[in-house]
Amino acid sequence: MKRFTSRNRVVALSAAAALVITTAMVSGSANAATATPKTGGIINLLTHQTRLDAMDPAQVYTGRDIAFESAYLIRTLTSFKHVATSASTQLTPDLATTTGVPSNKAKDWSFTIRPGAKFDDGKPVTCADVSYGSSRYFAQDVLAPNGPAYLAQWLNLPADPKSANGTAYPGPYKATAAQQAIWNKAVSCSKDNMTVTFHLKLSIGDFNYFTTYPTTSPVEKARDTGAKYDLHIVSTGPYKIQTNDKNSLVMVRNKYWSKASDPIRTPYPDQVVLQYGLDQQVQDQILLSDSIPNAVGFDNILPTNLTKFFGGNSGFKGGVYNKPTAFVGYIAFNVSKMPCLDVREAMYYARDAKAILDYAGGEVYAGSYAQALTSPADTTDYTPNGIWGPGNPNWKPSGNVALAQSLMDKAKVDCPADWTKATTTGITVDVRTSSTLNDTIPINTAAYARAGIKVNYNIIQSGYYPTVMNPAKQSDMSASGWSYDWPNASTVIYDLYTPQGGFDLSQNTADPAYKAYEAAATLALGNTDRASQAKQWKALDKLAAAKFWVLPTTTINDQTAWGTGIGGLYFWAPQSTPDYVKLYVK
Repeated sequence: MKRFTSRNRVVALSAAAALVITTAMVSGSANAATATPKTGGIINLLTHQTRLDAMDPAQVYTGRDIAFESAYLIRTLTSFKHVATSASTQLTPDLATTTGVPSNKAKDWSFTIRPGAKFDDGKPVTCADVSYGSSRYFAQDVLAPNGPAYLAQWLNLPADPKSANGTAYPGPYKATAAQQAIWNKAVSCSKDNMTVTFHLKLSIGDFNYFTTYPTTSPVEKARDTGAKYDLHIVSTGPYKIQTNDKNSLVMVRNKYWSKASDPIRTPYPDQVVLQYGLDQQVQDQILLSDSIPNAVGFDNILPTNLTKFFGGNSGFKGGVYNKPTAFVGYIAFNVSKMPCLDVREAMYYARDAKAILDYAGGEVYAGSYAQALTSPADTTDYTPNGIWGPGNPNWKPSGNVALAQSLMDKAKVDCPADWTKATTTGITVDVRTSSTLNDTIPINTAAYARAGIKVNYNIIQSGYYPTVMNPAKQSDMSASGWSYDWPNASTVIYDLYTPQGGFDLSQNTADPAYKAYEAAATLALGNTDRASQAKQWKALDKLAAAKFWVLPTTTINDQTAWGTGIGGLYFWAPQSTPDYVKLYVK
C-alpha cells in the first residue's frame, strides 16, 4: 500500500524557486534504455515539492520516495529485482543474505545481515541496528505516524488500545527497561548480533515482502536525532547526504559502501541532486528543450504538455514513457465530519469525472474510471464492484445530476444539519498545491454546484500526508490514492478501511456498519487460502463502495521524461516509478 506521490498529476504540488542545477559532461543521445552504462557525472532530478514527504525510514511511505531513497541511501532487508520486465516483482535479498527464513508456521521470520554492510561513518551494520530502526516506528509521540503499520499489526507485542500505536511498547525514546524487554522478545538478535528474528502473533506467509520497505531498515542509535532525523538520515547505501536545504538535496558517494556487500546497486553518477521548488511548467520546458541533458523529471508531465512529449512535433529528443500503474485515485470522505451517506453519495454522482479525466489526458494518458479500490494489476483480487463507474447503470461519466439532486433532497429530510453544511458553508477538500488546481477546481466546483453542493479547497503547500493523517487537521475530504505494496488486497482493503491498517483517512469507525466490516476484514486478513481470501476481499470492496467511505476517481498512468544525457531509465513496476538504481549519465 503506497500513497500517491507528487508524480500523480491531479494531487501534485507546485512551487516556484530559483533554478540552481549543475550540468555534467554527456555523450551522444542514444536511447536511454540501450546505451552502455558509464560512471561519473551528476544526475539532476527536478521536483516542484519544497521537500520530500519523508526521508526517515520509519516514515517513508510513498512509492516514488521509497524507490528513490532505497536506490541511493537506504538499504532494506529484501528488495525487488531491478529489471525492466515483469520479473521485477520477484523478491531478492538486499541487506540480508536471503529473502528470509520462516519458521513456527511463518510466525517467526529470520534475516541474517550481510558481512561488510556499513553506515556512512564506517560502523558495521548489525542486528541491533535493524532492531532499533524497526522500533522507531512505535515512537509516534516523537515521529509522525506516517509509515506502514504492519509491525504494529503483526509483531507479538501486548496490545494497549490507549497507546497511539496500539501496543504496550512506546518506542525506544521513552521505553522503560520492562517495555524494552518486551520489544527485545518480539524482535530478537542472535548471539553474534548478525541475525534478526521477527516474532509475529499470527502466521504471515509474505512478511518478507514487507521487509522491502524502509521501516525495518537499520538506524544507528548514536546518530538518531529523533524528529530531526528526517532532515539528514544516516546512509547505508552507495550515497550519503551532503546537503539538504530549501533549495536541493545533494547526495555524494559513500566511501564506506561496498559493492561486495550489495548485490542490488551499481552507483554510476558521482552525485545525485534533487532540485526542490521548480514550477512544473519550468520543469517541462527544461526537458522539452533539453537545456539540462542530464535532467530527469521527478514529477509527472503536466497534462497540457503531454502532446508535446508524445506527439513528435515539438522536437523533443529526450526519453519518455507512458505506463499504467497499480495506483487507484480516490478522495476520502472524513465520515466523522460527513456522516450522511446521502450527501456522500450525491457528491459521487454529481462529479464530472469525464471532464477531469479529459483534462488529465484522457484514457490514453491519465487512466480509466475506477471500478474498485483494488487495482486491475492485482488480477487475483480485482473485479468491478458494480457500484463505481461504468458497471453501474446509474453512473454517467459527466455526472448523473438528477440522481445527485434527489439524494440531496433526501438528505435534507434524513440529515438536515449535514445538508445545511453542504449547501451553505460548504464541504472542505484537502488537496496538494499544484498548477493544475487552477483548472480542476473550477471544473469540480461547477459540477457539485449542479446538485446544490458547495465545496471549498484547503490547498496544502507542504507536508500533505502528515497534515491529512492528523484527525485534528484533516478536513471533510482528502485527495489521495493507493497502490498495493505487493499483489494482495490485504495491503489495500484492510489498510484503507480500518484504523489498524494505518491509513484510514475515511475516519469511518463511527459508521453503524463499521464493526461488522472490521470483523470481516480481520477474518480475511488471516485467511491463508488465497482463492477464498480473494473472494472475501472482493466482497469487502463492494460493501465499502456501497457506503461511499471514499469517492473513487481513476486508475493512474505514469509519464516520466528525461534528457538526452540520461541512460538506463525504465519503468519499474514494484513502485510504479523509474528504477533509480540503474540511472547513469551518458
